[in-house]
Amino acid sequence: MAANTTVIGQQDYDRAQQVKQFDQSKLGVKGLVDSGLTCIPRFFIHPPETLPDLRPHTKPQTQPEPIPTIDLSDLHTHRRSSIVQQISRACRTFGFFQITNHRIPSAVMDRTIAGIKAFHEQPTEIKAPVYSREMGTGVSYLSNVDLYSSKAASWRDTLQVRLGPIPAAPEEVPEICLDEIVGWDGETRRLGEALMELLSEGLGLNAGRLREMTCLGGRVMAGHYYPYCPQPDLTVGLTSHSDPGVLTVVLQDHMGGLQVKHGEDWVDVKPVPGALVINVGDLLQIMSNGEYKSVDHRVLANSNREPRVSTAVFFNPSNREGPYGPLPELVAPEKPPLYREFTFSEFMQRFFNKGLDGKALVNHFEL
Repeated sequence: MAANTTVIGQQDYDRAQQVKQFDQSKLGVKGLVDSGLTCIPRFFIHPPETLPDLRPHTKPQTQPEPIPTIDLSDLHTHRRSSIVQQISRACRTFGFFQITNHRIPSAVMDRTIAGIKAFHEQPTEIKAPVYSREMGTGVSYLSNVDLYSSKAASWRDTLQVRLGPIPAAPEEVPEICLDEIVGWDGETRRLGEALMELLSEGLGLNAGRLREMTCLGGRVMAGHYYPYCPQPDLTVGLTSHSDPGVLTVVLQDHMGGLQVKHGEDWVDVKPVPGALVINVGDLLQIMSNGEYKSVDHRVLANSNREPRVSTAVFFNPSNREGPYGPLPELVAPEKPPLYREFTFSEFMQRFFNKGLDGKALVNHFEL
């Protein structure tokens, strides 16, 4: 029997064939929901031990500490050092924080979410020409970036757009959300510059240190769409993983569902009106020699009839062949390097080979 074939009663189940059929249909998860199915396909079902415990707890639980929310309104005043300290502490303990008063108008945030939602809610025949697992044009619409390598698929669809260093050509970006994506790129690039300075200062480095390492140059946007799931207790919206790059800026709608691992707890990242979610990536953990923490996070399957929509902008180095590893300033006899040196190309190749698999990427480069 083939490795991907399982027996259910007397019936053969060929997982690889089912996955390929779903992928080639270009329907995405949204198309499955629109078809009226009431049971999710078997390749979306996760092993029980990896699934979130969604049952109400009878015993009172001690509430885990919430993800910090940091107000940036006084960034250009004498309070800057206090903001640097708050961000540094959040990166060292949680790896995640939310920011308010970041100077991105709420109307722009709302338009960005609406644009991504509008793309995903178009008929399949309009989206299908963009459906691809290759980012050659700089744009791809797909369901599950790791569909073929994961143990089980997740209940979401994604529109990916390359923003830099060489952005996708405007004619390749779906017209229904082109203006929103271009606008969001401008806003997140400006915000990214400010955040990279704060992160550098939080490590005791020159404010421009991460910018010198081209950490603002490579940018990809993922516009995620999590439709209603008829069996949310059997799957997830996004499996537990840490982000590979330097920094991620997430805009989530009001639906919730994002959770972060903190110690032994999974902590809800509750939507804060007007806030953005920021998280440390694996590469920044390595460059900081373990001072900043990249942590596992996941998204629950959506049990609501209303879809959940979010966008993530991933900041990566644009210099793919330069050496990366712990920054020399953060290495000392009493603090030796925890990770070996590598090129960013090697790093990302390793990421794509392993798929979304917890902290395996960082562990691979440990000394």
